[in-house]
Amino acid sequence: MSGTGENAVAAEDDALYVLTAVLLTPAQFPSVLGDDYPAACTALGLAPLADGYGLVLGQDGEGARWTVATDDVSLVAVAVAAWDCGMEYDLSPDERSVVAALPGWPLAVAVAAPGVPAPHDPAPEIAGGPALTPPDTSVWGPAQRRLGADEIALHWSVWREQIDDADFAQGAAGSGATTPGGTGTPDEAGKAGPADEASGTTTPGPHGGPDAGRPKTTDPAQAAPMTATATGTPGTVEAPAASRPLTSDAATSAEPRAAATATATSAPPTTGHSGIRRVLAEARAYVDSPPPLGRVRSSFAPGDARTLRADGPGWSLVARTDDIAFVLLDEEPGEVLPVGRGRELPGLLAALDRMAVRPS
Repeated sequence: MSGTGENAVAAEDDALYVLTAVLLTPAQFPSVLGDDYPAACTALGLAPLADGYGLVLGQDGEGARWTVATDDVSLVAVAVAAWDCGMEYDLSPDERSVVAALPGWPLAVAVAAPGVPAPHDPAPEIAGGPALTPPDTSVWGPAQRRLGADEIALHWSVWREQIDDADFAQGAAGSGATTPGGTGTPDEAGKAGPADEASGTTTPGPHGGPDAGRPKTTDPAQAAPMTATATGTPGTVEAPAASRPLTSDAATSAEPRAAATATATSAPPTTGHSGIRRVLAEARAYVDSPPPLGRVRSSFAPGDARTLRADGPGWSLVARTDDIAFVLLDEEPGEVLPVGRGRELPGLLAALDRMAVRPS
C-alpha cells in the first residue's frame, strides 16, 4: 500500500488531469492484471479490499503518468457508465477516498491531456518506486490469453456464428463435452482486431511510500475521456494478434501451434483434446473447492442466460450458460478451442454460475 488519505496526494496546486478510469473489483477487473481479483490487486501493490477500488488514470501538470486508486468505487462506476453512454462526466474523487497514487499506467492509454507535456513516467525521486507499465503484447502468454478471452466475451455472437453445431463430435475421456470433428483450417474471419477494453499488466511490483510529488484528483477532469467501449471502460489496448475460433479438428489436436499457420490435415483423435480435458477438470474442482475471489465471474447475457468467465493456471474459459464454451491455453498460441455442450457441460456451467462473483 503506497499510502492513505491526504498522505497519498500532492500539494494543493498539483492536479491530476483524468484521462480514463476502470474498476478493480472482485466481479470486474482488468484481466491482464491476473487470473483473479487478489492477483490483480497484488500486481498493483494493493490489498484486496472486499468492495474493491476505482482506478483513475491521468497526467499531472508536468505530463507524468499516474494511477490513482480510490475506495469510492461507486463514483468511478458512475463515471465509467456515463462515458460508456457518450456523456461527459468530471471524475474528481475526494482526496479522503484516495488509497494510493502509483506512478505510471498499467493500461495502454491512447490519449493525452491537452496543454501539458507528452505522457512520461515520473522521475524516480518523485515516483518512489518502479512505474506501472502496460503488458507486452508482442508475444503470446497469460496476459494475451486473458485479453483474447475478454474479446470473445465482448463479441460472443461474432465468434459463435463461426461454429457449426453439426461439426461437433462426441469427446472422450468421460468429459461429456464435445469438440469439433472433421478437417480444415482456422477461419480467417475470426481473427481478432484491436481489443476495446482497457487492460493492465502483470509486471509492476510493490511501490514506495507517498511523497510530495504525487498528484491529487480534486480538480475536474480537463482532458476528454477516451471513447467508451462496450465494457464501459474507456480506452484501448493491443489485442492478441492471432486469436481465432477453430471450425475444424484443430480443437482436438494435442500439438501446440500458432493460429496464423495452423492447418488440420488428419482425422481427429478419438481421445479428445488433452488441454480441454484438463481445463474442464480444473473447472469442476472449483465447484468443490472455491478458488480465489474473481477466478469465476458471471455477467449479463441476452435472454435468461449468463456469460461465464473462468481462469486458471495457463487457461481461460468463456461460455454462455445456455450454449457452448471457448477455451484458450497458454500452450496453444493464438488458438481458440470451442467445446460443445455434450452431456456434462450444461451442469458444469450451471454449477460455476451459482458460485461465480456477479457485478453488484
